[in-house]
Amino acid sequence: MEKTVNALGRRKSAVARVYVVAGTGKFTVNGREVNDYFVDETYQYIVNQPFTVTGTTGQFDVKANLCGGGIKGQAEALRLGISRALCEIDSEAYRSALKAEGFLTRDAREVERKKPGQPGARRRFQFSKR
Repeated sequence: MEKTVNALGRRKSAVARVYVVAGTGKFTVNGREVNDYFVDETYQYIVNQPFTVTGTTGQFDVKANLCGGGIKGQAEALRLGISRALCEIDSEAYRSALKAEGFLTRDAREVERKKPGQPGARRRFQFSKR
């Protein structure tokens, strides 16, 4: 039996738990086909970038559980999870290519919290002099 590699990817408030095993390119997200889950081609492209960069398209089966965040955050979290899993499988072969593209860097930007007495994080209510 092939060894399953699992990795975690995060972006904004989205979390992707990724399980990668050598196979035929079967790709499921939350029990659905990847093209059904990410309908927009832009997100399908983001998710498949690690395989394109490393030249391993169709060589691995991916099973992913996504939760939290929006569709873009989930796509980018999944990309990070897949990249980390590929590095764990064969670090020498894939790490340099993935690192050059910036796929191994966790994007730490989060939404700033809303402050009391203001309508948003930085926005103030309109000032009235008199």
